[in-house]
Amino acid sequence: MKAIRDTYERDRPREKIACKGVECLKKGELVAAIIGRGIPGRDVLRVASDIEKVLDESRGNPGYEDLLNIEGVGTSKSSQIVASFELAKRYMPREAVKISKPQDVLPLVDYLKEKKQEYFICVTLNGAGEVIENRVITVGTLNHSPVHPREVFADAISDRAASVILIHNHPSGNPEPSADDIAVTERLLKSAEIVGIGILDHIIVSKNGMVSLRERGYI
Repeated sequence: MKAIRDTYERDRPREKIACKGVECLKKGELVAAIIGRGIPGRDVLRVASDIEKVLDESRGNPGYEDLLNIEGVGTSKSSQIVASFELAKRYMPREAVKISKPQDVLPLVDYLKEKKQEYFICVTLNGAGEVIENRVITVGTLNHSPVHPREVFADAISDRAASVILIHNHPSGNPEPSADDIAVTERLLKSAEIVGIGILDHIIVSKNGMVSLRERGYI
């Protein structure tokens, strides 16, 4: 791979955008245009190539911590990448996704199966059962993601959501609910009743399957 200094100036990512338009850039070049520079001993194109691999593995849903594991990517570059993807996601036109059964949620959170930390997700829905937003509420450790009712319902209230579906992953691969999972669900159900937003389900996903707490009778 050529270093950026060995590339003709007009073929460098940012110059290419100015001369030819952003559509002509390859994925790695787009990443290089975002992060701007590498570090001593690691050219920007080499760092961008490693970031591109993470993007491919995460199916375009990069994790902040995953990016930090790349040599040459610090907190600033990691923030730039995840912020760029989040901004694009918010502005991208979307077809309405309607949730009628637990399995309908899985395409929205398929990336969680491979995560090594526990993520807690809240999907907000309108009165027709259509997805408004799909948000990461907290990211925790290997087997715990602390969550507070205000973190779950603050955005749901802003969305004017009629209901929510809660999802979290078990990196261990075992989707069976723990005593803590059940206790958290009970606490959130009490809070949901106060704010007037229904909890349709709490789903646990793992690489070995999924469990619906509604189907188990906890909701």
